Order: sequence, then C-alpha cells, then structure tokens
Amino acid sequence: MQAVGRTAPRAVWGTDRQAAPLRPLTGRLYSRSLTHVAAKRTKKTPLLDYGSVASPIDDIVDAINARFGKGTITRLEGTSFSAVPMTPSGVLSLDAALGGGYPVGRIVEIFGPESSGKTTLALHAIAEVQKAGRTAVFIDAEHALDKKYAQAVGVDTASLLLVQPDSGEEALEIADQLARSGEIGMVVVDSVSALVPRAELEGEIGTITVGAQARLMSSAMRKLCGSVNKGNTTLLFLNQIRMKVGVVYGNPEITSGGNALKYYSSVRVDVRKKDAIKGDKDEVVGAKVRVKIVKNKVGVPYREAMFDVRFGMGIDELGSVFEAAELVDVIERKGSWYFFGDEKLAQGRENALLRVREDAELQSRLRQAVKDNFRTAGVSGDGDAALMDDDPEGQLGPFDEGTEFALAEPEVAVPL
Repeated sequence: MQAVGRTAPRAVWGTDRQAAPLRPLTGRLYSRSLTHVAAKRTKKTPLLDYGSVASPIDDIVDAINARFGKGTITRLEGTSFSAVPMTPSGVLSLDAALGGGYPVGRIVEIFGPESSGKTTLALHAIAEVQKAGRTAVFIDAEHALDKKYAQAVGVDTASLLLVQPDSGEEALEIADQLARSGEIGMVVVDSVSALVPRAELEGEIGTITVGAQARLMSSAMRKLCGSVNKGNTTLLFLNQIRMKVGVVYGNPEITSGGNALKYYSSVRVDVRKKDAIKGDKDEVVGAKVRVKIVKNKVGVPYREAMFDVRFGMGIDELGSVFEAAELVDVIERKGSWYFFGDEKLAQGRENALLRVREDAELQSRLRQAVKDNFRTAGVSGDGDAALMDDDPEGQLGPFDEGTEFALAEPEVAVPL
C-alpha cells in the first residue's frame, strides 16, 4: 500500500530494460558530423618547418632586425662567439694558466695583498697591447703610478694614456666612454678600492656611507659589460683585500667594491707573494709570485703559475719561460744538473738560468719547445695550454686552506 503524500519512485532508465542499440548515422546527420570533425582538425596548430625559407621564425627575426637594427638577432652558428680572442699577459706561464691570455672584450679582476705584483702584471699586459699596435689607458685612481718603473717594465709611456680622476663616478664614466670608442685595446683601473664615490668626497672624513662604493660598482658594471664587448676592449680592474670582522672559521679575506665585480668578471686572478729572492750579498732583490686563476669563463679555472718579480725590473720573463719549461718537462733535473733534452745546461738552477740568459739561440729554442709542448696538450695558440692537469686537488695552492676554493672533506656516516 502506497503511503499518503508520497509519490512512487521513478524507474531508472536502463535498469529495468535493456538499452536500445545505437542507430547508424545517415543522411543529414552523418554529413553534419563529418563537417564538425573536419573543422576540429583544422583548428590544430600546424608543425613549424624551421628549415623552410617561409618559416614563421624567420619572419619574426626579420621583424626584430628591421625594428632594432640589422644583426640584433642572429643564429649562433653564423656568429663569431665561438672563439674569444686573447691578449698576452707578458708572462708565458701565466698565459698557459689563463688559456692563452686575458680575454678581449671582457672584464678581468686581479686582486691580492699589498706589494704582491698586481700593478706589475697590469703594466706587462699594457706593454703587450702596445706591441700589438693598440692603445692602452691607465686610470690611476690611487695617484701612485711610477713612470720610471713603467718604462723599465717595457711600457711605451709616450703613447700610454693616463687618467687621474677626482671621483669614482668620473673614472668609470671615462672608462665607459673609452670602451665605446672601439679604439682602445686595454683599460686598467688601479684600483677599485680607490674609487671614491662623489657623496663621500663631498662629506667630511669619517662620515658613514654604507654601501656607497658597492652601489657605484654595481651600476657601473651593468653599463661596462656591454661597452667593453662591443669595443673589443679588455677592462682590467686591480683590487685590494680587506678582512671581515669577527670571522672565526673560514677565510676572513674579502675584496672591496661589493660582489658585482665578481659576477661580471670573466677572469679573476689571485696574486700572492710567496718567497723572497736573495742576491749574492744576501739582500732581497725580488720575490717569487704565485698566481691562481680562481674564475675563468673562457677556460679551465683553478690553475696556477709561478714567476719571479725583480725589484726595479718587473717580471723576469726568461725566468717564467724556464719555470714553464720545468713544469712541462722540457727541462729536466737530474740530481743537481739541469738538462735541455740531451744538452747539459749547468749545475744548479741559477747557473742554468744564467746559461740560458747568455745564449740567445738557446732562448729561442727553449721558447719554441715550450710552445710546441703546449700545442701538443690539445690547446690552440701560443702559450694556450695549462701547466697542471685537471685534478682539482692537485691544483689547490698553499693559500687555499680554509677558503671557498678548498675541497670539502667527504662526509662520513657516523653510526647512531
């Protein structure tokens, strides 16, 4: 008996009877379905043929070049970005560590403690640029350039352009304008620490200007990186080292000018004075310098070079060739005697080096043998090779302990 006020439940379709079979599409209904399917197929995005001349990508590229200028966007295969030209550093062993020299059209940072040889390296690089027939500029922010020492190193002071700016903004604006001209081969800024912001100059001594120099360098790098590349200019920044306050563990050293220069530099060179060189009367006549490439975007980083710096003379170029010849086994040491192939040079390193200095023909053969050894190492160009293998542990120097470049110790699982 059905309850009052309630309706009988509806029968669910298909539960009480079997579903009827679908009828085939015929007539007008069939033709409409075919038209609908064809329309859906035509709405699909067609595949792009990148090899065809009438490709939409080529139309986009032509439109961009027409709006912003010819050559704004090109295919990488048709450009010259594959090989970065190099300018020699003036030291054969350093060229080998760098991979051929300082890159042209890039920013390079040379940093280290006081009296480690930073300005000497820059002057030797300027001399090499002048030998190639290009003009070099020295922005002396420290106002401490020695003309006689520059001449002793080999710099043509008659053609060297000197700038002694009043502020950091002035120095960097001059560097940007020179790089844009395309007529300058190298610009050296000595040093980043001496680039005083104009706000600091106009204030009193002791006025706190937090981050003023870092902001100055950060804004300048954004402009300079494009200027030096288009002008084929090598921009060489010399930088000093400061100490962090309150650092107990790790390396307290830090370079001045903020972090922008570290990012925009294609090559960063760490220069350290290692041992003193003494003369016949036990007086110090020079120093052994160790250079480590801590960053290299155009070659292999963490490679080292050693050379001698003679006071008042600059880098001992022949000594660096002798050092490189020892490292690549062109010159072999047997006991206390030094041999160049089957030829006996002398007993003791200084005597062997003196023998090479006195024989011009021997110097030429020694340089050529070192360069040939570099080429057989699989690198192109004069001096475009490394003095060390690709073992990172073997490339760590005595100053890398406790720094960011030291290898981390492998973690050992400790049982609980």
